[in-house]
Amino acid sequence: MITINSVWFSGDDICVKMSDGKIVQTPIGSYPNLSKGNTDQLNKYEIKGGGRWIHWEELDEDLSVEGFLQLH
Repeated sequence: MITINSVWFSGDDICVKMSDGKIVQTPIGSYPNLSKGNTDQLNKYEIKGGGRWIHWEELDEDLSVEGFLQLH
């Protein structure tokens, strides 16, 4: 099972490193709730479900491993 190891932001992109070593980079604008967030809000995420998804409480957003892998 592939899981999320780490999350960071580069310019206008969200970057996610998976447990298999793959790095997925996607424009933040692809996610309307994230695109409304400021830097502090974006950095207040939690990796949940044993690494299966990322949750932003303040921005009411959840992104899953499956969702990221479907994009790439």
